[in-house]
Order: sequence, then structure tokens, then C-alpha cells
Amino acid sequence: MTVEAKPVDSKPALLGVRPRLVLASGFMLFLELALIRWTGSNIVHLSYFTNFVLLGSFLGIGLGFLRVGRSRRQPYYSPVVLFALVLVVTLFPVTVDRETEGVLYWTSLSTSGPPAWLILPVIFCAAAAVLMGPAELVGRCFPELPRLEAYRYDLIGSLSGIALFTALSFLSAPPVFWGVIVAAAYLVLLTPRPLSGYIAFVAVPALAVVALLLGETLTAGALWSPYYKVTYKQFEQLGQPVMDIQVNGIPHQQAVPAKARLEWERQYALPYERATAAPDDVLIVGAGSGTDVAIALTKGAKRIDAVEIDPKLRELGGTYHPDHPYSDPRVTTYVTDGRAYLEGTSKKYDLILFALPDSLTLVSGASSLRLESYLFTEQAMRAAREHLKPGGAFSMYNYYRETWLVGRLAQTMNNAFGHTPCVDIVSAAGQQAVITAGFTPAGQRCASAWQPVAGTPAPAIDDRPFLYMKDRTIPPLYLITLSLILIVSLLAVRVVAGPFQRMRPYADLFLLGVAFLLLETKSVTGFALLFGTTWVVNAIVFAGVLIAVLAAVEVTRRFRTPPLPVMYGVLLGGLVLAWLVPNAWLLSLPVPVRAVAAVFVAFLPIFAANVVFAKRFTDTADATSAFGANLLGAVLGGCLEYLALVIGYQGLLIVAGLIYVAAFALLPRVTGASQSIV
Repeated sequence: MTVEAKPVDSKPALLGVRPRLVLASGFMLFLELALIRWTGSNIVHLSYFTNFVLLGSFLGIGLGFLRVGRSRRQPYYSPVVLFALVLVVTLFPVTVDRETEGVLYWTSLSTSGPPAWLILPVIFCAAAAVLMGPAELVGRCFPELPRLEAYRYDLIGSLSGIALFTALSFLSAPPVFWGVIVAAAYLVLLTPRPLSGYIAFVAVPALAVVALLLGETLTAGALWSPYYKVTYKQFEQLGQPVMDIQVNGIPHQQAVPAKARLEWERQYALPYERATAAPDDVLIVGAGSGTDVAIALTKGAKRIDAVEIDPKLRELGGTYHPDHPYSDPRVTTYVTDGRAYLEGTSKKYDLILFALPDSLTLVSGASSLRLESYLFTEQAMRAAREHLKPGGAFSMYNYYRETWLVGRLAQTMNNAFGHTPCVDIVSAAGQQAVITAGFTPAGQRCASAWQPVAGTPAPAIDDRPFLYMKDRTIPPLYLITLSLILIVSLLAVRVVAGPFQRMRPYADLFLLGVAFLLLETKSVTGFALLFGTTWVVNAIVFAGVLIAVLAAVEVTRRFRTPPLPVMYGVLLGGLVLAWLVPNAWLLSLPVPVRAVAAVFVAFLPIFAANVVFAKRFTDTADATSAFGANLLGAVLGGCLEYLALVIGYQGLLIVAGLIYVAAFALLPRVTGASQSIV
């Protein structure tokens, strides 16, 4: 039996309930994405903990729904907290040390700003408070509509928010445009009653946020790629023109004339010295601003395929590199993910280079997956070998920082190529190394043979692509942080929503939220492997998940669906199918067929899970408490996501399956009018 609540605020709103719900929902998701993107570009801790803001957002959204009915006041606190957050981050940007308790960071050269133990809790709590406001506005619309109709418009709004943010990313719009959209949404959605409070707590802080972001845009001179805030400066070094590029405030790479680079750093010449074949056809993954491409041209390459994931780095190289390598007719550029390129091309090369392909960010929606993670697995090395000509060679170089990391990569290459690679330690201080393997042993000439060292970590694999995690464990830093997140979340729910008894009838919906977040993570990481870790793939996957959820809602609204035990059976069957279908088989398929198969395998359990949720949600007595409980479950799901560091991404399917079984066991067993539940 469905019990509808009275509207929370009887005063007339500026918009009707349906457009207000769509606008508020779209604003909520847009604000969440903008916070993740902007804070990560200024607080480097968040480049490696992107789901930290995500978890804070989930908490805030859940709390916003739970606040519905407890207060008639407009959530004027949201723009005020947002202004305070933007002000703090603007005044105190942070870089991070390279290594912290088993987590290897990559290119930070200094530590500045507040310590992690101080700034991260501030960011988490502020994100929760900011998102609680829009969520409260969304939640106030739910009692005014039938359950699934409200959920339907919520999903449509969420899709609109993703589409808008994706469009701005495509246009490389700086954050000031994000701020203008956020300010406009606040001004429209928050009712100006009383006017003095509206001006003081909505208009002023919202416009102040725009002013701060405008100041950042004008003073930083930054280019905003879909991945980074990119800044650059040009100067002379030892009589040579240099363009120094920083991303998110950290030195990342330099565009230097090829002749000077070869003189200054020996590692750039070693791949050509270790390979035996003439480098006629060369593939460079991580081409960046073009120095590696310029070096290949000086070494006599006749055809070069340059792969770079970040369009702004490629743009800077094309415009400002002293050698103008991208203007050479021998060079063809591909702005895409390196692993996706290897899996999609049929070309063969004399030399394949992984030229310092390191990132400073994670794939959005995946707690530990970096942009380059799938490049350094054993399967990726095998894919590189398959694209070598007989006599060709594969080489990678970087500042690996740790001896064990050089050993892991050498062992990975040994496994993939079937023979010992060349390992040249150029500088022991920073473990600057070059690792090279020929298609056969005859395709390489080593100065000295590599010797395996006892205790070297096993190679990374596609299911556990965590190259920089030495041990198969969850680092203490993560465990402490996640424990604190859960404690803060429990306290916040108790303070905002009152006794937990209010949500006790919806324990199964809470578990559905936990498991769904794990399913979403598995989908994001799976599609990143199959089609690339690019922002486009990521946006499409998130939109696809929402479309699958919307389809489940529409099917439940319009058609008679099987009872919940049957749908749980379909859901568990979908999880078994996803477990049984190996990624290696999907990667072997042509891209169009791979796309169809991957969508079916990934979205079948997502669709079934949301039919289950929609049917259960329809019969709840308190829509906002039920929905809030489900959203709060996503916080725990985001924490459990870190289990992938130990059990791999396939293992998350088992965890999700067990949680769904528990959710089924907690279904309320009722009869009569609500018999459709069981």
C-alpha cells in the first residue's frame, strides 16, 4: 500500500513540480561532477582519491532526502558552504608527497598547503553539506508525485546534468562557466522568501563563487582539458628553448628540442640502441607535447603513430614545441587511450615506445584505476608484442622511483615476451630506467642481462591493474580514511535524520544501494579496459547506467513485471554471466560486436537490480526515507569498492551477489494489499 505525504512547503514555487524536479536533479549531478573535477585540480590528494568527494556527495544527497519533512526552511546553507569551500581551496591549494604508506604517487615535487589529515575531512564534510541542499530540493518534489514518476524525472534530470557537464568538457570550458551555471541554478531553485535572506545567503555567495572562479581563470592562464588544469611557461635553459608544462599545479613534462633532450638525458636514446631493427614504423604511446616524437624523427623514423590521451597536451605540443614534430607529414596523431589503440589497430611496428605515460588522476568513478593502469598489465604487454614486426622491439622508460617497480615491470615483460628483457638503470637515485624487449631475443641487444630479484611483486593483470600497489592489501592510509568516512556518515545521519528506526524498514533498500555502487564500479572499469580510459568512454558509461535505470523504471511503470523473487533470480543470473564472460574474450571481438556484448553483459544485472528497486520503492510508506537509505548505501558501497585492491574487479561481482542475497533476505514479508512485494 502506498501512502503519499503532504508537500513539505505549501507556498507556491517558481516552477511546477516536474520541471523543478528535473532542474534540481540535473543541478545536483552537475554540481557533484564539478566539485569532483575542480577540487581534484587544486587538491592533489584528490587526484588519487577521486571518490573521496564522490562519497561525500553520496552522503550529502542521502542526508538531503532524509531532511525532507523535518524542516520547512529553504536550504540556504548550500551556497554559503560552497563559497567557503571554494575560498579555502583557492587560498590553500595542495600538492602531495610521492609515497605515502604503500601508495606510490608519481610526479609531485613538493608538499604545500594544509596536511592531508586536515584538508581531506574539510573537503569531505563540505561536499556533503553542499550536495545536501540540492538533494533536499529534489526530495521535496518526491511526495508531490507518484513514486516511480518522481524517480523517472529524477533520472531525466541526472542525464541532463551529465550531458551538460560533458558538453562543457568537450568545449574545454574553464570552471568559471561551471560557476555561472551553479549560481543560476541556486538563484532559480531557492525561493526568495524572505528577500533579505535570499540576497545574503544565496545571491551573494553564489556570485562570489563565480568571482573566485573568474579570478582563477584570469590569473592562472590555465587550459582545462577533460583530465587536468594545464598551465605552461616558456623559457631558455642552457641556450635551448623549453616549454614547461604543469598539470594540476605539478610539473608534468617539458617540450625540448630533440637534440638537447638526447644530450641531457641518455634514457631517450637507449630504446634505439637496444633495438636491432631500423625504426621505420614507430608507435609512441604517451606522445604528450611531442619531444619523444621529435626524437624518433631524428632517429630516421619514416612513419610515426603518436598516441596521446589528453587533447590539450597534444595541442600545446603542436603549437609550441621548438621542433614542431606534429607538423611533420610522417607523423599521425591519435587522441585516445593507448591500450584501446593497441586493441583496435591492425598495424605492425618496428618499435613501440611507452614514453613516460604516467597520469596524475584516476578514472572518475573508480577508486584506484589510473588513466594508464591498463597499459602496464601483462595482457597489455602481450598486446604490444602482437603489434611488433619480426625483429621489432618494445621499450618503456620513466622515473620509476622504486627498485621493486622496475623489477615488476621487467618481470611483466619477461612473462609477456617469453625471454629476459634489457634493463638499463640510467640513474639509481630516481630509478630512472629503460626496459626493452625484442619480439625475439635476436631483436634486442642488452648491455647486461636482467636478473630477477627475490620478493619482486607479481605482474599487474587486467583484473588487478594496480601497478603502483606493491602488496596485495589495502594500505593503512585507505583503511583509516574509509573508517573515518563511515563513522562521520553514521553520526551525520543520526544528527540530521534522527533515530535510525526511521530507516529500519528500508534495510534492504540500503543494501541495494551498496551493491549497485559495486556494479557501477565494475561497469566503469570494465568499459575502460574494453574501450579506453578516456573521458568520453567514462561519460558514456555513466549515461548508459542511468539510461538502464530509467529503462527499468519505465518497464516497471508500464508493464506487469515478474514478482521480486523472480527478478532477484534474473539479477543473480546476470551476475553469474558477468563473472563467466572473460575480458580476454570480449577484447578478441571486433569493436562493434564487442560493444553489443559488453553492454548486454554489464547492463543486464544493472537493469534487473533497478527493476527490483523500482518494485520495492513503489510500495514504501515513506518515499524520501526509502530513497535516502538507498543513497546512503552507496557510501558503504564506495568504501567496499577498495576490496578490488585485494580480490580484483571480478571479485566485486561476488561481493555484490552476496549483498543482493542479504537484501532479498531482508525483504518485508507482508500479505494482502502489498502482496506484490513477494
